[in-house]
Amino acid sequence: MSTESINLPQENIKHIVSVSIGSASRDHKVTAELLGQKFEISRRGTDGDIRRAKAMLQELDGKVDAIGLGGLDVYIYSKNKRYALRDGLRLLQLVKKTPVVDGSGLKNTLERETIRILAEENIINFKDRKVLMVCAMDRFGMAESLDKFGAKVTYGDMIFTLDIDQPVTNLDELAERADKLLPDICKMPISMVYPTGSKQNSIEPTPMTDKYYRDAEIIAGDFLFIRRRMPERLDGKIIITNTVTSANVEELKERGVSCLVTTTPEFSGRSFGTNVMEAVMISMLGKKWDDVTPQDYLDLIKRLNFRPRIVKF
Repeated sequence: MSTESINLPQENIKHIVSVSIGSASRDHKVTAELLGQKFEISRRGTDGDIRRAKAMLQELDGKVDAIGLGGLDVYIYSKNKRYALRDGLRLLQLVKKTPVVDGSGLKNTLERETIRILAEENIINFKDRKVLMVCAMDRFGMAESLDKFGAKVTYGDMIFTLDIDQPVTNLDELAERADKLLPDICKMPISMVYPTGSKQNSIEPTPMTDKYYRDAEIIAGDFLFIRRRMPERLDGKIIITNTVTSANVEELKERGVSCLVTTTPEFSGRSFGTNVMEAVMISMLGKKWDDVTPQDYLDLIKRLNFRPRIVKF
């Protein structure tokens, strides 16, 4: 009898590991039970060391139930196309046996759903609100959803990834920029466009970025992008983001943030990244990553009752 036909006992624990090229200081491990299945979920940072990440992935391959790639994307989406990042794809291709994901599939569904819940349940009114989305090319689903609900969004991709003071204010222009820039950006080392290793622990505000934080009512997007250029004060701002530690939550409170929303649920005081949660979900769905549809994710999100975590200060 094949193992596929056996109903494993509930005490069997599924092991989910996120291998991140980010700082090891953000590592975390929890146990959780979801739909009657026990999980051990952990994040392992490599402090920006790609070779160490490669070795860790090869060591884990075939020994855990699913792997998430953290600190970088494999795939980035524009309005109509999907692009593969060179560094992310190389890591993905090292894993031969264990399902491995980067969180991009879940971003495109869970983050749309997060904005819908916030808007339709009157938690946040986005109509005509000034939103700074620090980088939209890595989470186009959130960008489209904010636009759908009437937000006045400034897309900071050029500002926060390339240090070029060129804001984008509509989705069509963003998609056009993405199609022009992403083929070249995807060939760059990930450290050139995203905080990795020790850079994840430093905060370096600049006059160029300060004005965009100041003008926005809502700041949305990847937390490390937000934090990297975060000014001393964020009084009254709403932050919509993904991975935060308990220390990050306190930091935002001290800077005057009025409300924090994370798209992924809280486990033991920590919101894990979408790559981790997508790895959990791929292990539950029992499908190859390429075979999973947006509806598969949405159906499982509803079964799991995943809702945005909302912290009001």
